[in-house]
Amino acid sequence: MTPCSKILLFILLTFAAVNTCNSQSAKTEDINQLWIDCHLNKVLPFDVFSLAITGYSKINGIKKKNLIIIIDFSKPSTEKRFFVIDIVKKQLLFQSFVAHGKNSGGDSATTFSNKSESLKSSLGFYLTAETYTGKHGYSLKLDGLEKGINDNARAREIVIHGAEYVSQEFIKKYGRLGRSWGCPALPVEISKEIIDMISNGSCLFIYAVDSFYKKNSELI
Repeated sequence: MTPCSKILLFILLTFAAVNTCNSQSAKTEDINQLWIDCHLNKVLPFDVFSLAITGYSKINGIKKKNLIIIIDFSKPSTEKRFFVIDIVKKQLLFQSFVAHGKNSGGDSATTFSNKSESLKSSLGFYLTAETYTGKHGYSLKLDGLEKGINDNARAREIVIHGAEYVSQEFIKKYGRLGRSWGCPALPVEISKEIIDMISNGSCLFIYAVDSFYKKNSELI
């Protein structure tokens, strides 16, 4: 059994909530335990992690890795809001700064779009795809999995790449990170290592407090 099959089986068994009178409570308790085991309780809110795991469990047959990447845009850009988590080994592998789209907001991302040339970030679940070297250097293509929410990501060239404006030094100078044209840009010094780790089949979840996404997503 592959690692991805093992974690999918784990989640399915977890969500079954056998021999309990309140299956929803059991599911919440099991996700809470995974959240604690991954040592996320001080860095990533439980409700965000819970939504990520709920969506992850619904994406069947296409995930190839036991990783989940979570971007929490409810946090300002001055906080490390990009997380790479191995949910089989129960380890937080990376926590990093990440930029949002120029037209999504200043220090905080508050508006989102699936439209070309909007220069905004898109929320929801993605699958990481192939790497390439382009105008932003070594980069990672993303396929949006939610129709009308982020499924235009590849056409918009929304990719993960490194950027000089994603750094502690930029924050000290300007009071926030620089912004992309919609891409989740990472610090240059760690972008290649992260991209190589998560490419070709990892699940990415980008979260924010957003009524349109909450109403229209079929995965949360």
